[in-house]
Amino acid sequence: MQGIVATDDLPPRVAGYLTAAAASGDWRDAESLLWRAQAADPDCLHVYYTLYKFYFNHKRLGDAERATCLALDAAARLANIAADWRLQNISASDWGKAHSPQHFYLFSLKALAFIRLRQLRLDDADLILAKLREIDPSDSVGHSVIESYAMGAAA
Repeated sequence: MQGIVATDDLPPRVAGYLTAAAASGDWRDAESLLWRAQAADPDCLHVYYTLYKFYFNHKRLGDAERATCLALDAAARLANIAADWRLQNISASDWGKAHSPQHFYLFSLKALAFIRLRQLRLDDADLILAKLREIDPSDSVGHSVIESYAMGAAA
């Protein structure tokens, strides 16, 4: 399974599930292990990243979208910000703080824009990208790459 990164900084139980998922030759088994990891530690943001990456790599865009929305909800809860990206503004949080829930929120919002592009929901993707430009003007998560892709998709 692709998309699993180092598990050194993760809780041992979560790391075990992710390692087993990565070693699994069966995507259904891997999927089950990923959800077990999420249930074991709903505050572990890395699990959500792994879930949406897993689904995206398997071209299950609807599931990737759902996992990304769960990631946004978890990051928002941990950062004490609104879960709805439409309600965010630049002063709502310290968006540039590396390795923080709010930075993960931005990263997951970028992922959601890319998923929406792949679903050919261009207007939705454009709205998300506009919000990212507003709340992350320094482009700390690289949303400009997705914008370039969107411009190509729209052409």
